[in-house]
Amino acid sequence: MKAALHTPGMNLGTIHVAERPTPTPAAGEVRVEVHVSGVNPTDVKARANSPEGLARVPNQDGSGVVDAVGEGVDPELVGQRVWLWEAAWKRLEGSAQEYVCLPARQAVPFPEHVSFDVGASLGIPALTAHRALTLAPDGPRRLGPGALSGKTVLVAGGAGVVGNSAIQLARWSGAQVISTVSSTDKGLLATSAGAHHVLNYRAVDVAEAVREIAPRGVELIVEVAPGANAKVNRQILGTGGVVGFYSTEGGAEFQLPATDMFLDNQAWHGIFVYTVPQSAKDSAVSAISAAVADGALRVGTEAGLPLHRFSLDRVAEAHQAVADTKTVGKVLVDVRAE
Repeated sequence: MKAALHTPGMNLGTIHVAERPTPTPAAGEVRVEVHVSGVNPTDVKARANSPEGLARVPNQDGSGVVDAVGEGVDPELVGQRVWLWEAAWKRLEGSAQEYVCLPARQAVPFPEHVSFDVGASLGIPALTAHRALTLAPDGPRRLGPGALSGKTVLVAGGAGVVGNSAIQLARWSGAQVISTVSSTDKGLLATSAGAHHVLNYRAVDVAEAVREIAPRGVELIVEVAPGANAKVNRQILGTGGVVGFYSTEGGAEFQLPATDMFLDNQAWHGIFVYTVPQSAKDSAVSAISAAVADGALRVGTEAGLPLHRFSLDRVAEAHQAVADTKTVGKVLVDVRAE
């Protein structure tokens, strides 16, 4: 089989595709014939932290078809279309290869009518978004229709891959969704994803605009740039509100007014999806699957998430596209030619 390989210390352009033996699933594992592999910023960053001297197959997310199972796994899973999550976490075997073996629970069935593109675009972005939207002390632990009814959610960076998932999941769950973006074009993408209100932070006073929409403040903020937005978030977060931040984009250090947060029962919560508690991750996987079945999680321009496609032989270019902060949309690698 063909697999993309990267050796620690090499730069982005030196991922290469090589022939490797097709793996055999161990007990508790499934083998998936990968159709599409999704690329995330975390995949690019993780390559710098690979164990010294060991070749690594990149990419956490993907989609495909189960073609073999290991001991203890239901054989009826063979032939099932699945989406993959955390394929490469603490492992050397990611989804950028024609076949990958991984624990059965990390290969999640999805319906026949849902495209492999959707399946490969879930994983890290959707799991992160679900976590951010379920952090409120009095909020739901699993999203679904009506779960966020009566709540107002602000999604910073609504044209990003996590922001896109957060908008769609929040909208599906009944929230009023506000999103901030940096341009008119990105605003159109956030609107396509389902945001009720889109604010160009370069053109309007975000705090003033949000307070007009939600006079008592917002209950949840899904944040990509906590340092840059700390001040405005303080102005728009309501009593008991939570900021879930999943990146340190725009500055890794920032100050928060502890006394004001204490008096208003507010919280800032960091999200590193790989170390999210297992029970929360199980709830997220279940909810994401339900959203996909309902048609509430989509990809493509009409869903606010443009796609950028690369063949497996061009996986280095795919990673470079993700590393380029100007790329707007989801980067996918077509592992299996249709």
